[in-house]
Amino acid sequence: MTKAVPSVSVTYARNGSSTQANALGMRPMQERVYERRGEPYLLIKSPPASGKSRALMFIALDKLANQGLRQAIIVVPEKSIGASFNDEPLSQSGFWADWRVEPKWNLCNAPGEDGGKVVSVGAFLAGADKVLVCTHATFRFAVEKFGVEAFDNRLIAVDEFHHVSANPDNKLGAHLGQFIARDKAHIVAMTGSYFRGDAVAVLAPQDEARFDTVTYTYYEQLNGYEHLKQLDIGYYFYSGAYADEILNVLDPAEKTIVHIPNVNSRESTKDKIREVEHIIEALGEWQGIDAATGFQLVKTPDKVLRIADLVDDDPARRDRVSMALKDPARKNNRDHVDIIIALGMAKEGFDWIWCEHALTVGYRSSLTEIVQIIGRATRDAPGKTHARFTNLIAEPDASEQAVTEAVNDTLKAIAASLLMEQVLAPRFEFKPKRAANEATPGFDYGDGGYQPGQCNVGFNHDTGQFQIEIKGLTEPKSEEAARICQEDLNEVIATFVQDKTAIERGLFDEELVPEELTQVRLGKIIKEKYPDLDEEDQEAVRQHAIAALNLVQQAKQVAIGEMTGISEPAPNTALIEGVRKFVNVHDLDIDLIDRINPFSEAYAILSVAMNEESLKQVAAVIAAKRTSLSLEEAREYAIRAVKFKKERGRLPSIGSTDPYERLLAEGAAAFVRFKDEGRYD
Repeated sequence: MTKAVPSVSVTYARNGSSTQANALGMRPMQERVYERRGEPYLLIKSPPASGKSRALMFIALDKLANQGLRQAIIVVPEKSIGASFNDEPLSQSGFWADWRVEPKWNLCNAPGEDGGKVVSVGAFLAGADKVLVCTHATFRFAVEKFGVEAFDNRLIAVDEFHHVSANPDNKLGAHLGQFIARDKAHIVAMTGSYFRGDAVAVLAPQDEARFDTVTYTYYEQLNGYEHLKQLDIGYYFYSGAYADEILNVLDPAEKTIVHIPNVNSRESTKDKIREVEHIIEALGEWQGIDAATGFQLVKTPDKVLRIADLVDDDPARRDRVSMALKDPARKNNRDHVDIIIALGMAKEGFDWIWCEHALTVGYRSSLTEIVQIIGRATRDAPGKTHARFTNLIAEPDASEQAVTEAVNDTLKAIAASLLMEQVLAPRFEFKPKRAANEATPGFDYGDGGYQPGQCNVGFNHDTGQFQIEIKGLTEPKSEEAARICQEDLNEVIATFVQDKTAIERGLFDEELVPEELTQVRLGKIIKEKYPDLDEEDQEAVRQHAIAALNLVQQAKQVAIGEMTGISEPAPNTALIEGVRKFVNVHDLDIDLIDRINPFSEAYAILSVAMNEESLKQVAAVIAAKRTSLSLEEAREYAIRAVKFKKERGRLPSIGSTDPYERLLAEGAAAFVRFKDEGRYD
């Protein structure tokens, strides 16, 4: 008997659009990318399974044939992903050329170490062949050996771009900065997850500004599937050993990838082999090993399960299982394997279309890794209507150190859940409410149509985009601020929901004034993230980001009603209607949005998922960490107090009945004390 897991459930229309090809054999995402094929710097943000590899083939062939580039170099993070760029007969679907990589130039298949493969890169650069595929590591060594100038007049395509960082210690990021500064090569960057676990920007802002961005959202991808209509994301807290409770959430009837915990994590027993054995024993009666594939055979009351063990330390056995999973002849065979148990494998670039459940034990430190794991379950396949991601997390126990560690993991899991809700939602376009505003063609404004006297919510069903009017909204002035509001709100939200102070107080501080988070804390984050924007543009970005986050949270509340237990799946229009109802009831303005605690809905789910005693322990740990205002926070309150005076003609009052006005007054007073004490010049 499986146990219900509190989860966010997103449902989709299944209109089939994202899988339909045009006359050139391109799906909608690929067509959108191909329209920008002339750009020298192109950033493609698109979910797993949306066809990024083939999109690159189309534009690389055009750059080689029609834009005068000499060669294309495809750079992937690990050897297994090199197979994504194998030969493709694109002409069979209507394109004017086929994709071909000479076997000797797919260095992901070549034996030997990266250092030796650098010689092959040199031979390729000196030759006449057109396409080379290699790993990030091989490419880094090649750039160090030959210099950036050796790659002039070539296309450099970086797959899984989130591995790159603007951090000076990230050599690939440094090399890309050099290529951009030299401006003699074209660069195409592709990623299914633009979030980095270390929260370091992928590119320096001045470099990223050079890129033309093509974004294809999860909403567009999943809404356009033929089969998959519902995706659940949830977490389940357990006590004791996870292997004793795993069958509470693991349904043997579902095609499942289980990622057991890293040996250094709290959830690990430090004996990964025994953990796998325990899971297999819990599932049923072991029948032996399949000679052809190396899969474990386990008899259950309903069937004999075929289990792929990728945790096995024996390289020969593990490689046999891995090769059986990659067998192209078995790709469309649903019965080939039932459950995959892995530790570090079967994540990025792993393609098993039948996966219905990605079950992860222990928190993964990187949001990128979580997005990639969820992506294993979001492939479309016949008969697969439902997919889910479950994160098993150990509840706090009695020792203070363990409680603190458990709290951190809990907060990270919630942050990941909040971010995935945002990633899975339609895109937002916010407009200031003005009397002259009119309906935009292509947008559905609900039963009554566009209402000039109200804040309207429009939705474009073709593009999966909201258009929402908000009173008092600050518009971005600069091109960079406009780009951030259009393309990067999720990156801003990712930084905010990973901020420990924000999420701790948002979840567990009963005396919280929401503006402390929505205005002050988020404002500080944006100033640090985008220091080159002026104050008005920083405020515009802040308002757009908090509007996107809070509208998704409030729409979720409307869609599922009061959370008293596990919610039933909502119709595919639930989020759209939730936003519309929330706006219609409240006549939206930015001050209202700032007065909403963005973490209150997450707490509602957490209170269902965790037992009451553990919840109290977590709250106590966080309460013990509360500190007085820092100089930096006091300065931020003083700045907002000055703004308050300009708007209202008076200073904020310490005796006000408005808690945020009192907070501004207290913060400004604290800032004056800091100055009087000589702690601020």
